Amino acid sequence: MIKKVLLLAFLTVTTGATAAEQDKEIEAKITPEAIQARIEELRMGDLVIKTRRGSKVRIQQVKHEFLFGTAIPNQLAENAEGAMTPEERKKFLEILTQNFNYAVHENALKWYDNEKHPGVVDYAVADRIWEMMNELRIPMRGHCIYWEKEEFLMDWLKELPNDKLRMAVKDRAVSLVNHFKGRIDEYDLNNEMLHGDFFQRRLGFGIISEMAWMVKAQDPSAKLYMNDYGIVDIGFNAGPYAQQIETLLANGVPIEGIGIQAHRTIRGEINNTPFMVQRNLDRFNKFDLPIKITEALFAYEDEQRQADEVKKLFPIYFAHPKVEAILLWGFWEKVHWIPYSAMWKTDFTPTKQAQAYRDLVYGEWWTDTEATADDNGEVRTRAFYGDYVITVNGKRKNVSLRNVDGKAQVAF
Repeated sequence: MIKKVLLLAFLTVTTGATAAEQDKEIEAKITPEAIQARIEELRMGDLVIKTRRGSKVRIQQVKHEFLFGTAIPNQLAENAEGAMTPEERKKFLEILTQNFNYAVHENALKWYDNEKHPGVVDYAVADRIWEMMNELRIPMRGHCIYWEKEEFLMDWLKELPNDKLRMAVKDRAVSLVNHFKGRIDEYDLNNEMLHGDFFQRRLGFGIISEMAWMVKAQDPSAKLYMNDYGIVDIGFNAGPYAQQIETLLANGVPIEGIGIQAHRTIRGEINNTPFMVQRNLDRFNKFDLPIKITEALFAYEDEQRQADEVKKLFPIYFAHPKVEAILLWGFWEKVHWIPYSAMWKTDFTPTKQAQAYRDLVYGEWWTDTEATADDNGEVRTRAFYGDYVITVNGKRKNVSLRNVDGKAQVAF
C-alpha cells in the first residue's frame, strides 16, 4: 500500500501550481537521496530464504528483470553484407550476454532493408539476428514498421500513386507482423512522426490510425509504441511529442507505449541537466503508459564526458516509475553508427563509459551478498528484481524475484 501511495504521489501532476513550485518539485526529485530512494522503492523487493538456524547463505543475482538492451547491427548475421568474422561474432556475443538482456534490430527490420524492390520481401538477416537472440534467451522489440521521414523511404515507394501507396502500407503490416508473430510482440509503429510527414501528407492524418489497426488485425496482442528524438536529449520536442500522443489517443489510435530515443548527438556545450531530463520524462506521466529509452548514446569525443553522462542520466531513467527499459543504440565501435560514441572499442576493450555502465548495472544495481540465517532459520534481504542462485551448505536453488509480486521465498 505504501508503494502505491508513493508512486501515486510521484505521478500526480499538481494542478494550479506555479512554475516556481513545479520547478521546486522537480529539484526535489533529482537529489541523489531522492533518486536512490525511488530506485530502492521501485526496483527492489524482499527475498526470503528459509533454512536451518546459523546456516551460511550466498545470494547471487544472475539476471536483471529490468530491461537493459542494445541495438543489434546487421553485420552480426552471417548472411549480411559486411558480416563479422567468426572471431568478431564470438566476442560480440560474449560481451552482449555479459552486459545486456534485451535487444532490437538496428536496421534489419526497417522497410528499406526488407523490401528494396517492390514485392521482393526479404527478412533473412532479421530472422538470423532474432534466432541468435532467441538462443541466448534475449527478447527483442520491433523497430520499426513504418518510418515517416521521406529520406528513409525507397524511391519505388515514393513514386506510387496514392491508391497503390495505401495498398503497400497494408501489405507491409500484413507481411511483417505475420512473419514475426509469436516472436516479436512490440513495435515502433511509425518512427519519428515529429520529423516527417510523408504518409500523412500523401494519405491524410487518418493513415496513422489505419496503420495501427492494420497491425492489430494481424496480431491483436502486439503493443504499439511511439518513437522519437529531442525529448530528453535537450528536450525541444518534449511538449510537441506529448501533444502528438494526446491527439492520437484522443482519436482512438491504440498507442500503448512511449519510446524516447535519448541520442546525445549535439557536440556543443548545451548541458543536458538532470532537471531537464526529469522534467521532460514527467511530461508523459499523465498518459500512464510505459516508457522505454530506446536509443541511448553519448556522442562526445571526450571519453570521460561520456562516462559522466552515463552516471548522471541512467540513474534518473532507472528511478522513473514509468521507464521499463534502457537500450543503447549499439555498443561496438567497428559497426557503430557514431563510432566514437561506442562503449566498446574495435578491439573490444571497454571505454570509460562501459565501465560506468557496468558499475551501475552490475554494481550499484546488482545484488550479490552473503548472510547467516537467524534463530528462526531465516535470511531476509532487499534485492533487485531478477533471477537468483541461492546457495546454502553447498546446495543450490534458483528463484525469481519479480516486480509484480514484490517478494520471493525459497526454502532449503
